[in-house]
This record gives sequence, structure tokens and C-alpha cells, in this order.
Amino acid sequence: MTSSPSSHPQLAVSASIFRDNKVLLVRRARSPGKGFYSLPGGRVEFGETLHAALHREVMEETALKIEVVGLASWREVVPKAEGHGHYVILSFAARWSAGEPHLNEEHDDYRWVAADALDDLRITDGLSGVIQSAKGVLGL
Repeated sequence: MTSSPSSHPQLAVSASIFRDNKVLLVRRARSPGKGFYSLPGGRVEFGETLHAALHREVMEETALKIEVVGLASWREVVPKAEGHGHYVILSFAARWSAGEPHLNEEHDDYRWVAADALDDLRITDGLSGVIQSAKGVLGL
């Protein structure tokens, strides 16, 4: 979700992608959030459905195909400093369906992590709760 800040909130999507009871986390290579692990995702383009945006963003960022199961959670990221954007992020629960992660320039690392093993990683605010909600949607 990199771009210059807008004068109004931006709609974004993210995916808790599960494979073998582990969730995919990607580490941001740029600000904001450089060095923090989070979920793949990004902004919804005008005229694009939420699911289409999610499939596009996941493909662009990780080269993975996914099965979207349902809405897991939402977050609002309000700018804390000049130059930061205001985002409303709808986070979906998904299952991995094909491919192996190949990251674009927005990320510099990925990990498949057990949902209860996030304590050793630098993660974005609220990520643990979003992942727990996704586990519930998936019945894990």
C-alpha cells in the first residue's frame, strides 16, 4: 500500500492466507512499516470488487492463487504523522490454492508462521487479532 497520502481515507484489502495451518506473512521493504511483517494486500482500485482487488494484490505481491473464504476483520489506520495515509482495510480469510511465494519489490521476506508463533516477529499493530479472526472464519 505505497503511494502519496490522499486527502480522504483509502479502501484497502488484505488476506490471511492459510496453508497447512500456517499463515503467510510478508515483511515490508519500504515505509510506512518498513521491517514489519504483515499480510499481503493493498488498495482497491476504482470500479474493482473487493475480491478482485484481493486476488490482484496477492498475485502481484506473492504470485499465489488463493480461495477467499470470507471477511475476517477490518482495521482503520489513521495517519500519525505528515506523509502517512489514512486507510480502511478489510481483511479476508483465505486458503492457499496454488503457487509458491515470489515477492515483488514491496516486500523483502516471507514466512509461513503458526498463528500462535508471532511473538518473535516485528508485526504491524493489530495483526494478531486479524489472524485470530481469520482462523475463526476458516474453522481452524
